[in-house]
This record gives sequence, C-alpha cells and structure tokens, in this order.
Amino acid sequence: MYKLAFFMTVLSCNTFDASKKSLMRICALVLRQLFILRRSWPRIVELMYWPTIQMIMWGLVTSFLAETTVWMAQAGGILIAGVLLWDVVFRGQIGLSLAFLEEMWSRNLGHLFSSPMRPWELIISLMIISLIKTSIGIGGAVIFASVLYSFNIFELGLPLIGFFFCLICMGWAIGLIIAGLLMRFGLGAENLAWLVIFAFAPLSCVYYPVSILPDWLEPIASLIPASYVFEGMRAILLDDIFHHNLLWQALLLDLVYLIVGVIIFLLMFRSARVRGLIHQMGE
Repeated sequence: MYKLAFFMTVLSCNTFDASKKSLMRICALVLRQLFILRRSWPRIVELMYWPTIQMIMWGLVTSFLAETTVWMAQAGGILIAGVLLWDVVFRGQIGLSLAFLEEMWSRNLGHLFSSPMRPWELIISLMIISLIKTSIGIGGAVIFASVLYSFNIFELGLPLIGFFFCLICMGWAIGLIIAGLLMRFGLGAENLAWLVIFAFAPLSCVYYPVSILPDWLEPIASLIPASYVFEGMRAILLDDIFHHNLLWQALLLDLVYLIVGVIIFLLMFRSARVRGLIHQMGE
C-alpha cells in the first residue's frame, strides 16, 4: 500500500507534464489490481484454471474420437445428451451457490440467523430453489435440442429420472461445500462458486468413456457419481441397455457426497457464528 500511496502522491505534483501524469495514473491503477491479485489466491488460480480444464477436457475427447469409428455414427446424440445432463450438475450447484450468495450480497445472512430459522431449513430451501432454477434452465435447453437438432432426451426413458436425481444431488453436495467455505472465508472465495464444478468435468467422462482416461485417473473417476451416470447414458443410447448397477453406484456415492456436504456446511456455519462473521458478510 505504501507504493500505491507513493504513486498517488506523484500524481499531485505539478512538475510532471500531462502525458507523464497520465502514465503514472495508469501505473497506479495497474499496481492496485496487482496488489489485489497477489493477496487473493483464488484469482491467481482462476487465471490458469480455465485454459487447463479446457485443454484436458477436449484433449481427452480428441484422443477418444481418434481411436473409434463406430461411435461416430451416433456421436451427435450422445454429445447433446452429455451437454444436457452435465448442465443438470452445473445448474444444481450454481443455483444453490448463487442463492446463498444473494443472501450474502444483500447482507441478509445476519437477519436470517437472528430469526428462529435453523441451518437445515436454509439447506432445504437452497435445494428447492436450485431444483426450480435447474428445471427451468434444462427445460428450455431440451426444447431447443428437439427443435434444432431433432434430439429427444426423453428417449432415455425412465432411467432419465434417476440420472437427473443423481446429477442434481451431486451439484447440491458441491454447492453446500462452497456455501460453507463462503461463510467461513467470505466473498474472497466467491470465485469458487464458478470454478469448482468444472474440476469434476474431465473425470465425469461427459463426452467419452471412463476407459479413455489414463490408468491412474480411472480410480479417481470411479469416486465421482456423474461418471456412472454418463456411462449409463451412453449404454442406453448406443446399445439400448440400462445398467442398473451403474445407477445404484451413483446413488450410493451421492448419499456420501450429500452427507459430507451437509457436515462441512454445518461446521463452517458453526465456525462463522463463533467468530462473529455472519453479521459482517456482504458487498
């Protein structure tokens, strides 16, 4: 901050001509942003995050497509189905996280917890609003997929209900963890609401089978509920076979994820309340 003060002092000097003062103002603003960047590790991580995730995701897609020809005949429908189902995870998580962020931005958390409301009531309300937002968002995408590409996601049949439930539960679990971190660390961790979910995308195998992953990554992918859902989705579209075991494995993992998400949320809530952070949150 001393350097920033120095720059601002220089700006007030009359010994510099207009162009030099303009340059110094630019330097002062750049320096301020660098100070912000240096003191916020989530912002630094974000700079490298998106290029890395995109490179990994589409690198794996390219590797898979280079090794198969039969799959290409139905690639269009499988890719569209993958996009629609992955959006359930994303909308489920971001819907819950943003609903919680809205309370933080409006400085309403302190008022909420000054009332008789309990943390589990907030959790349920966040899940409900996330479900509503996800249904609206996915509903529009399904209509456009049908009109523009003649693809009907409901061709998956009754398993689609199970897939939807598994994916949105995974989104809720991740959203609860993020909400807990936001309570504990404040809006400095706000970027996590948009970053974290995409770290799961390459290992969820949205557009390619688990077998295309490097051997050392396959055990990690087996710990992600979405990987079983997308394997099941491809089995239905390619072979017209519904693997019940994949759905049950996904549901079991979702249960574990939700328990962990709720526990972390409650622990972070307790920590924030003890530290007196809840009434200090807001823009």
